[in-house]
Amino acid sequence: MNHFRILLCLLLVGSHASHAKELNILLITADDMGLQLGCYGDKEIRTPALDQLASEGRLFENAYVAQPSCSSSRSAMFTGTYPHANGQYGLLNARVGFELHEKYRQQTIPALLKKKGYRTGIIGKLHVGPEKVFPFDTRFRGDTRDVKSVAKQAGGFLTEGEGPFFLMVNYSDPHVYGRSPRPPKEAFPTQYKGVPENPVKMGEVSSFPFQRLGKDKEQMARTTQYYNAVMRFDAAVGMLLGELKKAGVYDNTLVWFVSDHGPPFFRGKTSSYEGGVKVPMIIKWPGVYEAGDRSAGLVSTVDILPTLLEATGLEIPDHVQGRSLTSLDRKVRPYLFTETNYHGNKPFYPRRTVRDARFKLIHNLLAGKSQPINRVDGDMAYELSKKPGNKDPEREAAFELAANPPEWELYDLQKDPWEFHNLAAEPLQAKRIKTLKSALMEWRQETNDPTLTMEGMKSISRFEDAQKK
Repeated sequence: MNHFRILLCLLLVGSHASHAKELNILLITADDMGLQLGCYGDKEIRTPALDQLASEGRLFENAYVAQPSCSSSRSAMFTGTYPHANGQYGLLNARVGFELHEKYRQQTIPALLKKKGYRTGIIGKLHVGPEKVFPFDTRFRGDTRDVKSVAKQAGGFLTEGEGPFFLMVNYSDPHVYGRSPRPPKEAFPTQYKGVPENPVKMGEVSSFPFQRLGKDKEQMARTTQYYNAVMRFDAAVGMLLGELKKAGVYDNTLVWFVSDHGPPFFRGKTSSYEGGVKVPMIIKWPGVYEAGDRSAGLVSTVDILPTLLEATGLEIPDHVQGRSLTSLDRKVRPYLFTETNYHGNKPFYPRRTVRDARFKLIHNLLAGKSQPINRVDGDMAYELSKKPGNKDPEREAAFELAANPPEWELYDLQKDPWEFHNLAAEPLQAKRIKTLKSALMEWRQETNDPTLTMEGMKSISRFEDAQKK
């Protein structure tokens, strides 16, 4: 982006800020969706609605969540702070006390936008605690796999009041039905109330590039059904945007689509690998983002809150750790950070990661003392990879490393985008590792990461300890 375009973008943002009541906001989240979209280069999936949305706005090629676990990820969206700072270390339904620290409870997107006169609504799960402190005017808690019903609910919200609105729509797809191992068609229904109309079949899609288990029929059946859940979500987005058009507010609504983390498959969801933390993000913003624009800059879901505040003319609080996308160049930042702490109530396996334009460093803080999750939501990939017919030495080594990681991992995301070759022990990488370690430590210090001290580490690990008593 040249200097003229940057200036033009800022002027347009200022224009929107001065007419904040004319700018509506629709934030759409998918549950467990990776880059399995046509607009992200997946040629085996049909996602016309999201492809169209991308053609009307900006697609971010390098978007990341703060943590690859639902509640923690969403806490970062709502507060603009990382989970280790805001207190939502793991899932709300783990029932061990994960929730926002007191000082952030009145600093969420709906709370701040209400100060500007916005009507606020949410459809689907909130999943950040304590839920009662979120001041949504309207809440719909129904079955969000029933995408036609969701569209109807959204349509009602759009027409029931006056003034600008903030509506967050959280779909269940492509999350699994339950967590235990189950037949693929039960984990991911082929159709749900007739959607998608034309589901894909076995043989029409390939194995995820971060798993490479295309020889295994059981895993490919699960993968195929996951793709059908993605197609159902795409149909949902099409219906939802149709409601905006019916209500006559499509042209003055900022539409932000993002996923809360990657697919519920080994080396995806709950892991700090690209399959877990890299997500699709598309923003249609009339008058600010050009149609069909693509950005290679490093962006994060902690950037959602500050961007929306700037867009609506609200001051960004000093505690916010994300950065507004509207006031930055395409490069956005030289380094991008993610973390993991918990998923459920155990294990506590903290990780901190940093990536630059090409390389990514993972620090496994409890390497050799604990082990990360090796099966997520019933995915049997780790076990299936050991079957005689599925042997692949390169993948097997990567799987074993993921199951019992060393303290440090380094990956060249240009040559090895799905992290199959750990370069951390290579002498030629020593200088690069030192630079990345320094950037990671600076970020941890700036964001007051509790795991930097023994006392802080104990303050978080106590949630797991409580389960052992």
